[in-house]
Amino acid sequence: MTQTNPNKSTSDLSQTSSYIGGKWRKSALQIAVTDPATGQVIANIDAMAANDADDAVTAAQAAFRPWADLLPQERSRHLKNWRAKITENRETLAQVMVAEQGKPISEARGEIDYAASFIEYYAEEAKRNNVESVVSHIKNAEMELWREPIGVVALVTPWNFPTAMLTRKAAAALAAGCTVVAHPSIETPLSALALAKLAEEAGIPPGVFNVVAGDAATIVTPWCADSRVRAMSFTGSTEVGRLIYRQCAQTVKRLVLELGGHAPFIVFSDADLDRAVSEAIAAKFATSGQDCLGANRMFIARDVYDAFCERFVAAARKLSVGAGKDDPDIGPLMHERLVQKQEAHVADALAKGARVALGGKRHVAGSLFFEPTVLIDVPDSAN
Repeated sequence: MTQTNPNKSTSDLSQTSSYIGGKWRKSALQIAVTDPATGQVIANIDAMAANDADDAVTAAQAAFRPWADLLPQERSRHLKNWRAKITENRETLAQVMVAEQGKPISEARGEIDYAASFIEYYAEEAKRNNVESVVSHIKNAEMELWREPIGVVALVTPWNFPTAMLTRKAAAALAAGCTVVAHPSIETPLSALALAKLAEEAGIPPGVFNVVAGDAATIVTPWCADSRVRAMSFTGSTEVGRLIYRQCAQTVKRLVLELGGHAPFIVFSDADLDRAVSEAIAAKFATSGQDCLGANRMFIARDVYDAFCERFVAAARKLSVGAGKDDPDIGPLMHERLVQKQEAHVADALAKGARVALGGKRHVAGSLFFEPTVLIDVPDSAN
């Protein structure tokens, strides 16, 4: 990853309007975006209506054939220019993310690098969309496999990785020759709108990359029903994934669904316990625990259980908690529902026989902060 001056910023990324067809569109309806560390409103976002969602698809459809007809090397160049703009504005993008999502600033900087790496990868892959020969089942016949862009692709991204999840989806689609309509989580739209601003500055043609902010049902539901949208990619909860699956059935879209994770962390008897504890801390507390790859349960071999628990609790006790701008180990949770969910998990586990070895309640840092918590002897029946 290219090293950049952490204080360097070349663009004004404080965008609050949606980017549709190469223009910034406002709305009479606005939705407040708050800093989870303080609860303060940091921006009021123009919330788009269903007709705006339709206009975004119209713009993407009009831009599709000219974009698809570009040489792969030209699409690659556009993507590389976009990546360059992102790396130039790394620090500003990270600060935007901290303000709206709350994660520690070092994690936010890491996500910007992660996001840029997806664009770099697919910029190179754009040039390798080669024809493949296939062995024919017919004598004296030749067969070839050609890959063609499918058309307009809709992307729906989550709040926990508001930059990386968008570039991962968008860069792949754009490299293939597709055009994009994207809907970011209304809780973290500023990062996506900043990416749209940088795409505009990078010279990506109007209509190729559109970002539509607003209520998810208002924006995404019409896209599910629109036959011009040929594919949809969604990252989020299983419940919403099922809903999108049903809504896309009528138009038989191609779907890519990345739904909730359920990852165990297993420590065997012969494990290096110090390393196991270090890896377990990272697996559980990264992104303040708001990560689909985070460890849901830890299964520890009986003969090292006590030793592991002692070391794990000691390590968790050292974790700092605070606002993301101060670069703690753990920042705030995204919203009140998540705090209540943590409280419910603790209460359920205790009612079923678990013990609190550390934490277990809200943190004094603020209403959306929760103490680093370790529950031991948790039964399988606990939520």
